[in-house]
Amino acid sequence: MVSALFPTYARADLAFERGEGAWLTASDGERYLDFGAGVAVNSLGHGHPHLVGALTAAAAKPWHVSNLFQIPEAERLARRLVQATFADLVFFTNSGAEAVECAIKTARKFHAVEGRPERYRLITFEGAFHGRTLATIAAGGNPKYLDGFGPPTDGFDQAPYGDLEAVRALVGPQTAGVLLEPIQGEGGVRAAPPRFLAGLRELCDAHGLLLIVDEVQTGIGRTGRFLAVEHSGVTPDIAALAKGIGGGFPLGACLATAEAGKGMTVGAHGSTYGGNPLATAVGNAVLDVVLEPGFVERVAGLGVLFRQKLAELEDRHSSIIESVRGEGLMFGLKTRVPNGDFAAAAREAKLLTIPASDNVVRLLPPLIVGENELAEAARRLDAACVKLESAGAAR
Repeated sequence: MVSALFPTYARADLAFERGEGAWLTASDGERYLDFGAGVAVNSLGHGHPHLVGALTAAAAKPWHVSNLFQIPEAERLARRLVQATFADLVFFTNSGAEAVECAIKTARKFHAVEGRPERYRLITFEGAFHGRTLATIAAGGNPKYLDGFGPPTDGFDQAPYGDLEAVRALVGPQTAGVLLEPIQGEGGVRAAPPRFLAGLRELCDAHGLLLIVDEVQTGIGRTGRFLAVEHSGVTPDIAALAKGIGGGFPLGACLATAEAGKGMTVGAHGSTYGGNPLATAVGNAVLDVVLEPGFVERVAGLGVLFRQKLAELEDRHSSIIESVRGEGLMFGLKTRVPNGDFAAAAREAKLLTIPASDNVVRLLPPLIVGENELAEAARRLDAACVKLESAGAAR
């Protein structure tokens, strides 16, 4: 059957009917261990009873009323995000790209109300991914995503990731701030070097700039902290969240300090769907679980355990795995074979992974994964490596 969808995705010939925890069951009955989690979205796995209960209860109430009225579920979720983070203010969106767009606008508006409207440019980084809108593809700077969409949206200056001196050289009278992912996800699970974030914070403070973190993929406990930026001890001015915050339901958020967000007054920004009762009911259910004492610490502990297993795989299969990257339950395997071949071999072993740039395969299990499932994933990765080694020897 010919698909009526835009052919913008190279989809695997695989569809799923059921899910439970870290497992998916395909339409042919085969079970897969899901270490992609919908690209870090299904933070609590599939069919989590608390999320299902919250969604079911919310579905019996008004789904949508618009932001012309009070939304108690959104107010509660915003308060909880503020309590859990550096922020004072929250704006809800439907996606990560929209959260980043809001962050960009918040930074520009801050300088405008400060009497510096000429300060609108953000320093971003090579290898970044911030979304697929016209502004966010310009911020990411990847030619593959920019091609065919006309002149890139103005306002972004790129530096090599981790190069503080290159950032310093780009600061000018039009600079509004710095935007980065603490760990680049699509860019190959590349973590910011030690002291880099602290150096950016000092640079921003010295020049009156805003530090913006894109935590769309790294936030909500994914790296063993509620926000990945916490590993550095640095406090940002603005953060963009999405993916794991809704546990599979479309939801994003832009967080800001009161100072950074002071330009976002009535009429400055809006969203028809953002923060509606259905989405924020599910977001609150996610936080019920993630903010439970010990939950994020457990993610960090499982990350240490899984790193050990991945390091053992690297030692045993050095012709296939070049290096292991990541933090918490966000890992990348840089492979010596094409990463698409590795992901396909893992899929044949009934393990789902996510390719990324820099010839990396991402492992992003649900945060509720167990030790036995981590061990099973390692066994399936081992089988994938053996298959690829055999194929290489045959050639």
